[in-house]
Amino acid sequence: MSGTPGFRITSKWTRPNPTTVAAFANVPSPNIGDAMNRLGVVDPRIQAVWPGAQCAGSALPVWTRAGDNLMIHKAIDMAEPGDVIVVNGQGDLTRALFGELMAHSAAALGVGGLVFDGAVRDVASLAELRLPVFAFGVSPAGPFKQGPGEIGRPVAIGGVVCAPGDLVVADADGVVIVPQEDVDAVLAEAQAIQRREAKRLQEIRGGSPRRAGIDEELIRRGVLGKAS
Repeated sequence: MSGTPGFRITSKWTRPNPTTVAAFANVPSPNIGDAMNRLGVVDPRIQAVWPGAQCAGSALPVWTRAGDNLMIHKAIDMAEPGDVIVVNGQGDLTRALFGELMAHSAAALGVGGLVFDGAVRDVASLAELRLPVFAFGVSPAGPFKQGPGEIGRPVAIGGVVCAPGDLVVADADGVVIVPQEDVDAVLAEAQAIQRREAKRLQEIRGGSPRRAGIDEELIRRGVLGKAS
């Protein structure tokens, strides 16, 4: 680690197994959130900036001063293929932290996606490039490049802690963060939820649209009386 508190870079951490990351790419974010007892779900205002964007990868966290992207440029340079850069931009929407030129650099270096607690710009170009980008909003105003900021240390993103090497999954429903030590357990439970939901969907399509157990729960809560 080099630098001083608030202006430093950490460059070494472990990343999830690539096979595990690939498996998460096939699980919708709602199933992953459900598998963590509804925790780990990022503020839903952070959404894909173009329709169909989705990614799954190891987190590369960045913390930057509002309206400044110096450390984001460095994070793009540092990223390993498939990494998802997660930026705490202080929730500021007055200046875009990322745009077309940075997007082309990120794509060329194999960045898997980017998540911003802040604004981006050049949305049409991002969509054409098909680089998965998720953000609080869009602004045409450009950023400064002075710092300070930190790379490779835990950050807050939309109310969730994201540490280096955590698993990030983002899709049309939003963004979830899975702590690295929990990835195997969460993946197993999320896949089990997928199977249960697929089975229930078959039942609905097969002529059983009513969910079992609803009346029993209402009776237990005193809303309905017991059948005589």
